Order: sequence, then C-alpha cells, then structure tokens
Amino acid sequence: MQCFSRTLLAASISTALYVSTTQAETITDSSVQEMPSIDQCLIEPAAENETQLPAHVESDRLEAINGDKAIYSGDVRVTQGNKTILADNVTLHQQENIVVAEGNVNFSDGQIKSVSDRATNNLTTDEMTLENTDYEFLCEPGRGDAVYISKTGKAVYEIEDGSITSCPIGDNAWRLRASSIDVDQNEEQATFYNPRFEIQSVPVFYLPYLTVPIGDTRKTGFLYPTVSYGSSDGFEAEIPVYWNLAPNYDLETTFKYMQERGTQLNSKFRYLSDFGSGSIKSEYLPDDKKFEEKGNRWGAQLEHSGIFQQSWLFEVDYSKVSDTKYFTEVSSSDIGNREDGQLLQEGKATYRSHNWDASVLVRDFQVLTEEDNLPYRLMPQLEYNYYAPEVMEYLDFDMISHVSLFDTDATGKPSATRVHVEPGITIPVGNTWGTWTTEARLLGTYYQQVLDGVDTTNEFIPGTTDKNPYYGLEDTTSRVIPEFRSHAGIVLERDTTIVGNYTQTLEPQVQYLYVPEEDQSEIGLYDTTLLQTDYYGLFRSRKYSGVDRIASANQISYGASSRFFDDEYRERLNISFGQIFYFDKDAKQTLSNEDSSDKTNYSSWAIEMDFNYDDYLFYHGGVQYDIDSSSMQLANSTLEYRFAGGYIQTNYRYVTEEYINETVDFDVSSITRDGISQAGLLGAYQISPKWSTSAQYFYDLTTQEDLEWLTRLNYRSDCWYIGFTYSNRLTNNISVPNTTPEYENNFSVNFGIVGFGTNIGSDSGAVGESSSDNSLSYGRPFFLNN
Repeated sequence: MQCFSRTLLAASISTALYVSTTQAETITDSSVQEMPSIDQCLIEPAAENETQLPAHVESDRLEAINGDKAIYSGDVRVTQGNKTILADNVTLHQQENIVVAEGNVNFSDGQIKSVSDRATNNLTTDEMTLENTDYEFLCEPGRGDAVYISKTGKAVYEIEDGSITSCPIGDNAWRLRASSIDVDQNEEQATFYNPRFEIQSVPVFYLPYLTVPIGDTRKTGFLYPTVSYGSSDGFEAEIPVYWNLAPNYDLETTFKYMQERGTQLNSKFRYLSDFGSGSIKSEYLPDDKKFEEKGNRWGAQLEHSGIFQQSWLFEVDYSKVSDTKYFTEVSSSDIGNREDGQLLQEGKATYRSHNWDASVLVRDFQVLTEEDNLPYRLMPQLEYNYYAPEVMEYLDFDMISHVSLFDTDATGKPSATRVHVEPGITIPVGNTWGTWTTEARLLGTYYQQVLDGVDTTNEFIPGTTDKNPYYGLEDTTSRVIPEFRSHAGIVLERDTTIVGNYTQTLEPQVQYLYVPEEDQSEIGLYDTTLLQTDYYGLFRSRKYSGVDRIASANQISYGASSRFFDDEYRERLNISFGQIFYFDKDAKQTLSNEDSSDKTNYSSWAIEMDFNYDDYLFYHGGVQYDIDSSSMQLANSTLEYRFAGGYIQTNYRYVTEEYINETVDFDVSSITRDGISQAGLLGAYQISPKWSTSAQYFYDLTTQEDLEWLTRLNYRSDCWYIGFTYSNRLTNNISVPNTTPEYENNFSVNFGIVGFGTNIGSDSGAVGESSSDNSLSYGRPFFLNN
C-alpha cells in the first residue's frame, strides 16, 4: 500500500491509479476549473453518456493498492458530470468501479442534495444508495429524511422509511411519512406506500396508497384533501383524485363528505380534439339527508368551443340541475351560483367564408324560479349573413337573415315561426379626427303564429285591470319597415390651461335616426326586451333586443365625452353625457305600452364618469335622470381607495320600480319592493407577509334589511395555509309583503398545503380578488383605457 500527501499526488497518479476514463481520476492542480455549488439547481440535463465521463477526485490524502482500491481521506470531493460527492473518507473499488463515501457525506446531482452517514455509488451504472439521510430537492420545493435511499436511474429515487414536506428547513408544520416512497423527477411524481399525514409530527390520517405530482406535469393520483366546517352542512371533507387519461383529455373526481347531507361525487372532464376544446362537469348527491323529499340531487354542464378546418365554429353551453332549489340548497363548485335564476342550454354551429356565414342555433333554458313566465326556446334558428364591403367606393352592402322557430311549455302562450330578412347599405367616411357613417336598412319580417289556447280577444286579462299581452294577435302577419341612420363624431384635443401637464379631449357626437311607425300589435314577444339606455346606448339604432318590436323613431341623439390624459398619456378622467330629442314624443315606447300623453320630447339624461387619481383613488359612476318625472331612474356609484397592502371600497346601486317594469314584460312586484336601492362596503388588507383579512357588507335601503356580510382571516406560510370565514346571508325573498327575513350563518375553516401541485385558493384576501361563496362580490370600479 502506498500513502501520499496532497502535494505529492501529481507525481504518482499514473503509478498509483491506472484506470479507464469511466473510473476515478485524481486531481491535485489548484487551477482546475471551478465546480458548480453543491446547492445549485442545474436546469440543463446531464449528458446522456454521463457514466462514460471521467470521475474526478480531490482529497488531502490517498492510500492506494494498485488494481484493487484507493482510499481518499480529508475533504474528499468526487465529481462526475452533474454529480458531486463530498465526504470525510471515500473508497474507490477499482474492479467494480464503485465509490463508497463515509462521514458527513454530502451528495448532489443538480436535482437533489442530501446529507448522509454513508453513500455508495456505481460510477458505471450511476446506481446509488444513501443511508440515514436528510435530503432536499434543488429545483422545486421538497425535503425530507429517510433511513435508506436508492437511486435506480436518472432522477429516480426509492426512499425507505422516509418523509417528505414542502416546508423549509426548520419548519415542521406538516409532512408525509411513509414506509416507502418512489420519487421520479423525470415523470414529476411521488408515489407513497402506507403514507400518513402528520402535523407537528402528530399523525392526522392514513392512506394505504397515494400518488402526488412534484412539478407542473399532470399525473394520475390523489390530490391533497381539504377540510371545513359550516353550520349549514356540518363537517365537510373533500378528497380529489386526478386522472391523467391521455395527453388531450383528463378527469378530476372529488369525493365530498358533508355531515348533514351525505357524500357527493363531483367530476370535471376536460378534452381537446380537432373540433375544439371543452369540459363536462357533473355533481351527484344521492339521497340528500337534509332534504329527504328531494331524493337524489345532481347537476351537469357541457361547455365546448372550437374551430374546425378554419371555417367551422362549434359552440355548446348546456347546463341542467335536478330541481329548482339546487343552487340555494346545495353548494355547487363549478356549474352555477345560488343567485342564478335560469340555466342556459345552447348549441351553435357556424360556417364562415370570406363574404358570408351561415349558422344553426338551438337554445333553451331551465328556469330555477317558481314563476309561470317561462321563456321561449329556439328549436332551431337558421341564420345566413352576406357581406360585401366596398361594392362601390365608400359603399358597403350586407344582408342579415334568419328563420326562427319559437316554442314554449307555458300554457296560454303562442308559439311561432319567424322569417326575417334585412338588407342594408352603409357609407362610412373617417379619418384620424372624425367619423361619419350613414346607413339605410330594410327590415322585412313574416310570422306564422300558433294561437291554440291563447286568449287573443280580451283586451284585459279577465278579472283584472292588467292588459292582455296577446290581445289582437293574428295567425299570420308580416311587416316591412325601412330604417335610416346617420352618425357623426369628431375628436378635439388641447393642452389644459386650468390643470397643468394634462391633455384634454372633447369628443362630441350626434346621430339622426328615422324609423316609421308601424302597428305591431299582431306580433307576439318571443326574444325581445327593452335595452338599457346608458350613454353608449343613446347611439344605438335599436331600442329592443330581437326583432319582434322595431321601435319607431324620428330622433336626434347628441352627447359628448371629455377625457383628461397626464404627461405619460394615461387616462385619468372621463366624463360622458348625452340625451335623445324625439321629434315625436309618442316614439318613447315601452314594453308595457303605457300612455305617452304626459311625456316630453326628451329622453333621460345619461351621464357616465370614471376617475383615477394617482393610481390610488378610483371612482366610477353613472346616472339616468328622467325629464318626464324629474327624478332619477337609475344610478350606480363606486369609490375605492387603495393603499399599500389593501383597499376600501364603497358602492351603491339604485333602480326605480317603474324603470324595471318598463324594461320587462311581466309584473315585478313579487320580486322587488320599490325597486332596488342597495349599498355595500368592502375591504381587504395584507396585515403581514403571512396574514391577510377581507370583509364585505351589503344593505338594502328599500327593505332596511341586511343582505349579506362576510369576513375572512387568512394565514399562509411557505408550505401551508388556513382560512377562517364567517358569513351571514339572506336566504328568502323579503320583497313579498309580511315576509320575515331568514338568514343562514356559516363559519368555515379551510386549510391545505402549498407545493407539490397545490395552490392556495382565491380567498386570500388580496386586492381585487373575489370568492365564489358570496353572491355580491368585489368588482373593479373603473373602466379607463389604461
């Protein structure tokens, strides 16, 4: 045996070690290239032939037996490719090409580092074992300890009697301990056998088998469960399972146990195909124990959108639940919210070419209220549109047409087939400072109405003073109405003189609209409602959605916007106001067909305002002031103050009952008392880097009752989070006379871990975030251009 000091190694390398490049090469030159830190994440993958690279060894002393083994001692460092071993003593068995390291063994391969009592590494096969080890992943969160670790392939580890956690060193908030753990960093997953979840080293629950992701790659396996408690459903626990079925589709199923309800199975299937992408969501609660008379409760939703061969567009949005009280009595995760009054069931296929498009649409609704006013369904609508821009210089031509079949399950309501053809010509003129658009259209519509069982002879509903909406309907009827519209607007700009360093624009616009009056009392209302007339609605050509009612018009709309931009051209203030002047005041129609004898020639003033002061004080407001009644028709106002770590927001909305009645074609007295007048106060604050809180409160000024209030307190550390929520919300309709308000109080505690594919939810209290468990949520108060 030969013994060398570090200074004499250079002279005796060739005689002490005569090995192939797959074996160890002793390095003593201090000018050797600096090795990367053992704590460094090496994103670049190791060479495919890493085991063929030479292994370099540095040490203070070397004892060698030629052809047998070499014993290195004193600050030993072994490197091969991305792999580094630091130890007090290292023995190289030359025949087997195996390195055995002992004493304060530090190992790293750029993906994981560890501290062990003993390590064995085959330099040819790269197999490695670690004993009594503390380890840590370098490229993603994760660390733990193990009695025995075996590396059986590139970034593949088998851990015996070990643990894993995403908490940083020194934080033992939680960990998963198992009899065996397989970690595959190439596949980005960890498989646990007999795992138990521990909080502060105290076991909480046990599973025989668990697979979790340790990166961004989608993997089949259990996701982390969540636990909460509420006064409505009692103790709740959710265990999600993710199924990575194929590269283009996957499935997530969640078992949700509710103490007062039973166990609910929720699922979400996502897919991607040549026809587009979409999802299928479902919720199933067998034998609801809280509402036994309801039996099985379920909900489902299909959403799809996609383009096929560049010309075909497919869109589907179909939702259905087991009963009308589903959202108010069962907490839905994805399908809908408790404030939903109906669910859309729609499918559409469109073919598009350069100059035309054609589509087929079917649409139905599931109504979630007890009202008898059921909507019409389209079964189907065939639509064809033709576009010919620049038929002549400054002249465009288009034609819109559709055939629609309306049907309903409501008794005493007609069904109909409608054919509509609408050609039009447009003359657009514009430049950088202004536009002028003139268009003329011809609206031709034919109706074939089925009136079996419909009362069309009585002007009033028998026994009431309410008008009969079906009075005067005919089996077949048609109409042809021309429409002329001319709209012009300019943009003026100047530097302000009152407020320095600001640029002000003035953007006046004016529109003339003419539609002759036509008797349409023979036509029913199938997909038509009055559109809201805000500032931007003043310059529409139509007063109603759909074509069942074409409002007569002989009017001028006028208004202006003024914007203020700072020296960085950020929009800070925007004020818009406008009004319609009717040459014939009888043109102010409503769906309720009220007598217009007491009306003026002017519409309501529409005013909108947005304000941003130095990016911390924001305001948005809008009003409609009715000239006829000298009163406010509707208004909304939001003021928000933002500061470091939080915000405070106040908002208010107001709508008169008269305005609601004019907008819809049914009696609203059963759903609102004296219109809408509601105020809200919201806020959130980041107390510290780990603690945050948020709260909101809404109050109805017409009924003088609380609508909803909610408060949260959240804590998030580096590896776990917990949230406390208390809410109190109104659950019944207090607009009905002599109704006592009923409230539901809930206290919930939600917690989970951070890391390994899990993220904290949206209820962290951060500025601008909202939660799905409250019906009146946070909204951005400003709508400026930047």
